[in-house]
Amino acid sequence: MNPKRLNPAWTLAILTGLNLFNYLDRFVLSAVLPKLQAELRIGDEPAGKIVTMFMIGYFVTSPFFGYLGDRFPRKWLIAAGIFIWSLGTVLTGFARTFEELLAYRVLVGVGEASYATISPSLISDNFGPERRNNALTIFYVAIPVGAALGNIIGGQIAAHYTWRDAFIWAGAPGLLLALVLLPFQEPTRGQAEGRAEECNAKPKLRDFLNLFRLEKYLLVVLGYTAYTFAIGAFGTWGPSFLVRIHHVAVDNAGTFFGLVLVVSGLLGTLIGGFAATAWQKRNKAGYAWTLGLSVLVAVPTVVAAFLSHQTVISMACLALSMFLLFLCTGPVNTLIIETVPLNLRSSAMALSIFMIHLFGDMWSSQIVGHFSDVWNLRKAVLILPVALLISALLWIVLAIRTARERDAQAQAHPIVQA
Repeated sequence: MNPKRLNPAWTLAILTGLNLFNYLDRFVLSAVLPKLQAELRIGDEPAGKIVTMFMIGYFVTSPFFGYLGDRFPRKWLIAAGIFIWSLGTVLTGFARTFEELLAYRVLVGVGEASYATISPSLISDNFGPERRNNALTIFYVAIPVGAALGNIIGGQIAAHYTWRDAFIWAGAPGLLLALVLLPFQEPTRGQAEGRAEECNAKPKLRDFLNLFRLEKYLLVVLGYTAYTFAIGAFGTWGPSFLVRIHHVAVDNAGTFFGLVLVVSGLLGTLIGGFAATAWQKRNKAGYAWTLGLSVLVAVPTVVAAFLSHQTVISMACLALSMFLLFLCTGPVNTLIIETVPLNLRSSAMALSIFMIHLFGDMWSSQIVGHFSDVWNLRKAVLILPVALLISALLWIVLAIRTARERDAQAQAHPIVQA
């Protein structure tokens, strides 16, 4: 019996639900970090290294999964990724030493690399260009919701039990959810555009290397790298900033950060994604303008959040900053997919993941931790709005060049009036 093909809406719903668990497992760490540090007796720089080790597992293996994702059945690779990251999360709760904990976080990164690299291409083959950004926006709504649940659940479990229990209970469901896609048939590569025949030829190494010659793709990824540098450290040190600078209780800081992630992340991702789709229909640079302008406006609100001595003002600015930054979530991933050839979508996503983490958040949490140990946390986090400004400028350049390309095409092929 042939596997049944899932309706695109059901495929999107399942992948989004799995993505929620992906980010829930990842963000448990930030909620329990103060208690983890206390038990293992580690400072801020070693604590930042926990995230760095996760990123090593994540970005180093992503090109490998990108290679496999453009050539082999994707549902099996996705299932393997879910199982591996869930197993690594559970094992984190049983770590006896700091070194053992680092090894388990590498394992979590490997599993997440498979899922994050391959799932967007599966969605892209279910939805055509006019619906793709909205579909990817819904998929990436799981980032704020999952991150928020990780902070809330992790903080509450750590407050009432231990930080170890938080990891165990967060990771356990994924050991079963890994099987959910296996009974179904996956879409043919390129079917959403009606160009499946273009994906019959397996991409070669030179095709992958040609990604570095695609100017618009590089501008997307370089801007995303600076953005991710800031977001990674922001997510790791956000609750600790409230605990240390404004003396908010650990569980209350995790709950606040989690609730703000739910509200601002959910609204920001949906509003940004759907607004960008509407803008793109009228202006071919709509996606890029959404990225550049939203991050540019976020820069002063982030500075205000970190410099304010008033707890309420700081919290309000943190919430507004997260809303503005989440406006980018759908369009940036859509541009990664749509600025490359059809048969290189998994590879393009893989290279993006490799770049944004190798040069982005792989080191940012540890760098902030280092400067926090040398100076203090308030001063250390001020490097983050600088990274956001760089991101905004790169994406604005992308928008300008996309608009000029559109104008050049319009002049080359003018509409002849009857």
